[in-house]
Order: sequence, then C-alpha cells, then structure tokens
Amino acid sequence: MREIGEQMGHIVQVSISPGGVPKTAVFEARVDINGLVGDRQTTPKIHGGPERAVCLWSQEMIDQLRQEGHPIAAGSAGENVTIVGLDWIQITPGVKLKLGAEVLLEIASYAAPCRTNARWFSNRRYSRISQAKYPGSSRLYARVLSGGMIRPGDVVEIV
Repeated sequence: MREIGEQMGHIVQVSISPGGVPKTAVFEARVDINGLVGDRQTTPKIHGGPERAVCLWSQEMIDQLRQEGHPIAAGSAGENVTIVGLDWIQITPGVKLKLGAEVLLEIASYAAPCRTNARWFSNRRYSRISQAKYPGSSRLYARVLSGGMIRPGDVVEIV
C-alpha cells in the first residue's frame, strides 16, 4: 500500500536491441540479473553487466529534448525502460524502484553520455544528457534485485 507523498509513474516503453542504438520497443520483456532477456550491448565493457543491467530514462526528459529541437525518441539513447510520471532529479544512486508486480531495481549509477548518441542531438552535443552538466537529464543504470516480467503501462514506484 502506498503512503501519502510516495511517487508513482508508469512504463511508457520497454526496449531491446541486438547491440547498439536505437533500441526497439517490445510488448514485454523478462528481466533477470543481467538485464532484459534478448538485449545486447555493442561494448559490454562499458555497457551491461550486473551493475548496469537495466538502463532507465524519463519520458519527460525526452519530451524536453524534443522541444529543444533534438530528434530523439524513446529507445534512441539506449535506454531499456522509458518511464513517465517520476520526478527524475530525485531518482539517484541507491533509490529502489519497483516495476510492475515483480521487478525490483536499485539505481547504481548515472549513465555517461556516449558519442553514438550524437546523432540524436541537433548540434551533436550529446553532453546535453550529462548528469554533471545538466542534473536530472541523465539516463540511469540499475542493478536487478528481483527479476520478472515488465510491460508498457506497468506502474513504477519508488520504494
């Protein structure tokens, strides 16, 4: 049961790829200790693994970037789960998120901007999603505390 003031959001899109970006929307995905089943990373030394198992991002941030003239969309920057309805600046390392009925994640770190995302920025300045330069704009990496299925529309809660 939620307490007064507890934030809730929803999953807008679940995305995977055979490697690289953009990631493509899927109807549902199983999440395990290594991330979304069927998702791959081109550079596993930089992306993926248990400490970077799931990449999350805010739909509100994507909308803001589009308003600034950047041709970006959900999944473009390599996030696995696009979420709407959370105060993104409050989602920091150590915060736990429950996705749907089963999945529990713990935010592990901010995702550093990657030059492969330059094409989604009208001026190619992908540093626009740098946590250091623009707090609250970054994608986030999470570790999986408990796995299960996720789908667009699932509730996302800060726990």
